[in-house]
Amino acid sequence: MDDLFRIPCVLMRGGTSRGPFFLASHLPEDRAARDAVLVEVMGSGHLLQIDGIGGGNPLTSKVAIVGPASRPEADVDYLFAQVDVVSRSVDTSPNCGNLLAGVGPFAIEAGLVRPKGERTTVRIHNVNTGALIAAQVATPGGRVAYDGNTSIDGVPGTAAPVLLGFEDVAGLRTGRLIPTATPTVSLHGVEVTLIDSAMPLVIARAEDFGFSGSETPKQLDSDTEFKRRLELVRRAAGAAFGFGRVDDLVIPKPVLVARPNAGGHIAARYFMPHLCHTAIATTGAVGLALAASVRGTVVNDITGDVTAPAVFAIEHPSGRLEVTLEQAEGAATPTAFIVRTARRLFEGSVLVRGMGHQAYASV
Repeated sequence: MDDLFRIPCVLMRGGTSRGPFFLASHLPEDRAARDAVLVEVMGSGHLLQIDGIGGGNPLTSKVAIVGPASRPEADVDYLFAQVDVVSRSVDTSPNCGNLLAGVGPFAIEAGLVRPKGERTTVRIHNVNTGALIAAQVATPGGRVAYDGNTSIDGVPGTAAPVLLGFEDVAGLRTGRLIPTATPTVSLHGVEVTLIDSAMPLVIARAEDFGFSGSETPKQLDSDTEFKRRLELVRRAAGAAFGFGRVDDLVIPKPVLVARPNAGGHIAARYFMPHLCHTAIATTGAVGLALAASVRGTVVNDITGDVTAPAVFAIEHPSGRLEVTLEQAEGAATPTAFIVRTARRLFEGSVLVRGMGHQAYASV
C-alpha cells in the first residue's frame, strides 16, 4: 500500500446530505491540487462513484473543508465543495446549508472550538459566499450530543437538533436581494424571480411548465423536454445575475413553486441544478422565505405578504421544512433560522492514489 496516501477525514450526515469532512490543513492549498484530491476521494467519473466514497448522487457527493476562521467575528471557516458525480469537476461557487449542520459538531470535536455549557454556539464563516451562520450545537457535559428527539423530513429517525441562524445573507453576490430591476422578469417566455441570498435562486411557477407542483422528483427528472427548458431558463438567469456562462456551475439553482396541499405556505421542487432534490436545500429554503417577504415576487404572489416574526412552511417531496424569520433592529432583511440534525458516521483516513496522490505530495 506504499502507493496510497492517507488523509484523515470524518464522514458525516448533515441535514439531508452526506459527505466527508476534512480539516483544511490536511488538504493542498493549491486549488487545482485540492480539487484533484477531492475527485479521487469521491470516485467521480463513474455514475456510482464505485471507486471512491461518494454515493453516486449530488446529495452524497459533497465535501466540507473546515479550518480556523479568517474573519474575527467567526470561529471557523467552512468551504463547501460540490464534486460532480460524472464529470470529475469540483464547484465551490455555492454553499450547502444541509452539510453546514455538521460543521459545528465537527469543529468542536476537532478542537477548533471549545464547548461552552449545554449548548455551544459556533459562528461559521462560509468561504464560498461570505455568509456568517450561527450554529447552536448540543454539548451536554462538554461533549457533542448526536442523539435526541428531533426529526426532520427526509431523514429517518431522530437526533439532537442543530439550530442554524443565517444573518445578513441578502445580496451576498450582487449586493441586492433582488438583483433585477423588478421582482419578476421573463426568461425564455417564463416569468421568474431571481433571489440572491444564501443561495442564488431562479424561481418559477410549476404551472408555467405544465406541472401542478406535486410531482415526484422521479417524474420531473424523467421529463427530458422539461429539463431542457429549465436549463435554458437557468442559463439565462445566470447571465441576468451577472455570473456569465453557468454551464459548468451549479448556481443559480432552479426552484418550481406552487400552491400548498398540506397546510404550508408554498410547495417547492428544488433542483441541484439538473436533478430534483428529494427534499429541499436549507439555503434554498432561506431564499424562498426571504422571497415571500418581498411584494411582487413569484413566491409572494402565491403566499401573500410574510412579515417577520413568522414561521414559513415549505412543502417538499419528503415532507415539510419550516423557516423561522426574525427581524433584528436595523437589519434590512430578516434573519432566517432552520433546525437541522447531524450525525457522525465514520472517522479514519481516506486513501488517495494516482493523480490525487501526486497532487497531494506537494503539501
